[in-house]
Amino acid sequence: MKALLSLLLVTLAPGGAIFRLPIAEPERRAALPAEERLFWSLTIGIAVSLSMVLALAAAHRYSFTRLLIADALVTLAALAVAWRTPLRPPRAAAGRAALIPIALAVAAIWRFGPPSEYVIGGKDPGVYVNAGVQIAQRGTLAYHDPIVAAVPPEARALFVPQDANRPRFIAPRFMGFFVLDPDRGTVVSQFPHLFPASIAIGYGAAGLTGARWTVTAWGVLGVLAVYFLGARLFGRPAAATAAALLALHVIQVWFARYPNAEMAMQALLFAALLANARAHVDGDGFFAPVAGLLLGLLLFLRVDVLIPLAGVLTALALAAVTGARIRWTFFVPLAAAAVLLVPYAMGPLREYFARPVAFAQSLSALQVSAGIAAAAILVLLIAIGRRVSRVSSLVTDWTPWVFVAGLLLAAIYAYALRRPVQGSLADFDAYALRTFVVFYLTPAAFVAALLGLVLSKRDFWRDPAFFLTFGVVCLFTFYKTRIVPEHFWAARRFVAVILPGALLLISAVAIAAPRGRGRVARFASGAIGVVFAAVLASAYARTAAPVAAHVEYQGVIAHLEQLAGRIGDDDLLIVESRDAGSDVHVLGLPLAYIYARNVLLLSTAAPDKSTFAAFLDQMRARYHRVLFLGGGGTDLLSSRWSVTPVVSERFGVPEYQSAWNAYPRMPLRKDFEYSLYELGPAQAPAGDTSLDIGVNDDLNVIRFHAKETSEGRTYRWSQRQSFVILDRVRAADRTLALWLSDGGRPPAAPPAIVRILFGTHALGSITVTAGFHEYDLDIPPDVAAAAAAAGEPVRVTLRTETWNPSRVLGTPDDRELGVMVDRVAVR
Repeated sequence: MKALLSLLLVTLAPGGAIFRLPIAEPERRAALPAEERLFWSLTIGIAVSLSMVLALAAAHRYSFTRLLIADALVTLAALAVAWRTPLRPPRAAAGRAALIPIALAVAAIWRFGPPSEYVIGGKDPGVYVNAGVQIAQRGTLAYHDPIVAAVPPEARALFVPQDANRPRFIAPRFMGFFVLDPDRGTVVSQFPHLFPASIAIGYGAAGLTGARWTVTAWGVLGVLAVYFLGARLFGRPAAATAAALLALHVIQVWFARYPNAEMAMQALLFAALLANARAHVDGDGFFAPVAGLLLGLLLFLRVDVLIPLAGVLTALALAAVTGARIRWTFFVPLAAAAVLLVPYAMGPLREYFARPVAFAQSLSALQVSAGIAAAAILVLLIAIGRRVSRVSSLVTDWTPWVFVAGLLLAAIYAYALRRPVQGSLADFDAYALRTFVVFYLTPAAFVAALLGLVLSKRDFWRDPAFFLTFGVVCLFTFYKTRIVPEHFWAARRFVAVILPGALLLISAVAIAAPRGRGRVARFASGAIGVVFAAVLASAYARTAAPVAAHVEYQGVIAHLEQLAGRIGDDDLLIVESRDAGSDVHVLGLPLAYIYARNVLLLSTAAPDKSTFAAFLDQMRARYHRVLFLGGGGTDLLSSRWSVTPVVSERFGVPEYQSAWNAYPRMPLRKDFEYSLYELGPAQAPAGDTSLDIGVNDDLNVIRFHAKETSEGRTYRWSQRQSFVILDRVRAADRTLALWLSDGGRPPAAPPAIVRILFGTHALGSITVTAGFHEYDLDIPPDVAAAAAAAGEPVRVTLRTETWNPSRVLGTPDDRELGVMVDRVAVR
């Protein structure tokens, strides 16, 4: 109940109070349907709260309590003004039509839940979640991380190596988080903070569960925004059909559970388009600053919102040519956001905006001149159109024709004629529209969308911003998607604007199009449209069924909590680097920024031993324990410190198939395997050197596959070149013993010949056969003596010609396999 009340205070309360203000003809707002009034109260309240979160966090003063206080003050102030005003226009009563958005919201919540447990690092979703929790816990956008600041300058290369190609200091803290100032430990997430700000609100209301459900809330709000925009443009039946198709669609279901900024973009942009239409087509001045505020907030969500923003501004310019009144209040919040964006983009987010800035700087003189000429033509048309009615009439009459014809021809070309060009146009860019149609829309729906585009030409001036925004986003996206074709991740290019826009056009022709003359013709055409929409809904539901039954990374939070419980508040945890060969590094981010553990991520799998030894001496004096978390592949053994195993664990979580230039079909399993070690002072060696591969061996193996168990043996598969690190070698040692098996290589695979080096000295080659056997090689006395005198671990190299079970046998196993290694010993 506390969480529900706090959410109402930061969403519905301020928006509802502002919506009731006696300004800008309140009787017009009062005449809106009750369900739309509620939608606007919710949307405006969310926009106000997000603005406050960004402002407070930019001032390093955010907390959920402060947000509640600020929202309460805004609500009370707005209500006080409203109650002191005698004018209270009668409001339209709620009718049966109000059940439509309620049903859509309930269905979407059921359809989109439960959300994924994507809190780990490594990719964008985990960055968003951790950035949001970081805002909630630390109260700032740029966090002064004391763990980073405490790293001595001489040891920074171990954890935060400076990028020498940047003019100012920049270094990775985790994937998606950058260190801007190592002395103060200033760390900032890679992406703009509007979506993380919403996650911070969810975290404040309901902890990590609230943070996870934030993206689902955006998905539900997006469905409602599409419905209300469609209801105004095409009528409620068509809008309800489009919104229902959207809620059933596989990529809406996927991304409404999977942390991403596109869901927030969908909700805010369609709400902004509706507000813009209310302000500049319907003449309700209240919605002009609302549209400007929503579009301004989008500038802090993703840089590519500049594309739909260009569509909206172009639509306003064309409307001005036709004589429409463009309200200056629209530009006030938008201009304020643009001004604030400059120090934000040049300061904490300079790394994120570096690529767009470089793209702008790379534009040729011809491209810049064309853009300036287009803007000049628009300005000239506005000036002439308001004085010469003939020009205004021409723009009014011909703009819909030109828009529809141009988009139609571009769609036909992109779908049927476009081909890749070597060196300039990749296949996934050339076939982007075809991929969207075949994977996600269906060819029949594509034809219906084009027909809807043609038939809705008559509605162009009822909402030119929607049509132009949809067209501009389609042209830019299908020209070049600017993303690797890894699905479903690449489908986020379509989910914010293109998919809902296409579904609105499909519903317009199937449900809202003219039905011909006569009762029979109207009934027949209407029935055809309803059947088509039903068939499409059934197809979308079937396609999304595997995704709807899947929760990405379900269970990973429980394992993270268990791991965090093993690490004390006064411990320092060092996590293996990204290039160590396993995915253990992705656990470091949530351990640091969700569970508040002291974490440093190694920058390389082979850190400098002298520097690391000096760093360890300092850290052991500061922390209770210095721990290492790894999954194999880090060269971290030395005589200068000791390594004591603490715990070794393996767990698996569901992960949906990721397909390259293909449609994902099924959920798979992602395995995590790690060991936790304590790094202590140096200890005197004792006993023989014998290593059981697959048991607490993570610091002894490099470039091996994961641990496996078979017939009571633990082992690992080697790769083309793998390394075993032996703790020590004595001068009297003369034999290197290896227990190996070829794993049952098929006849089509090359023989399992293993070439072995002891340090840099080649010991020889052995041919490994089926079954585990001991293979011995002689160590020359001088080689053993030199290794013993050095006193450091010795690297044994195994070089094997590998085979791929997927290519040789047609199995799902796509690994490059060498030989199975069970034990290694020196005697």
